[in-house]
Amino acid sequence: MTPARRAPTAPEACATHELHPQAVARALAAQPTPEQVERAATLLKVVADPTRLRLLSALNAAGPGGELCVCDLAAVIGLSESAVSHQLRLLRQVRAVQARRAGRVVYYRLLDAHLTVLIGSALEHASEPG
Repeated sequence: MTPARRAPTAPEACATHELHPQAVARALAAQPTPEQVERAATLLKVVADPTRLRLLSALNAAGPGGELCVCDLAAVIGLSESAVSHQLRLLRQVRAVQARRAGRVVYYRLLDAHLTVLIGSALEHASEPG
């Protein structure tokens, strides 16, 4: 009969229950408000969709202040203009993009530099090995 093996301790859990008051106080002081957490989570959920991330990536490639119209975006990501418009509507609702109408053409751009950093960081992280 072989002896029973002990399961290894999970690295995610502490072996003992010991609080570190200064670390807890720093973390508590840095916590965002519930409203900030909710807005950020909503933004991340919307951006997490592959189609919308591709749209944001295309707008990001347009450069700071760069714009692309719905037709251009449809050509870049290979969707119909109707489908692109639907996705852009969702991105406008979470304040990820801003629209500008020039006659019959609607141009879109990223709302601010925060999104450039977010998209760039996410795609850079995804390209790292392992």
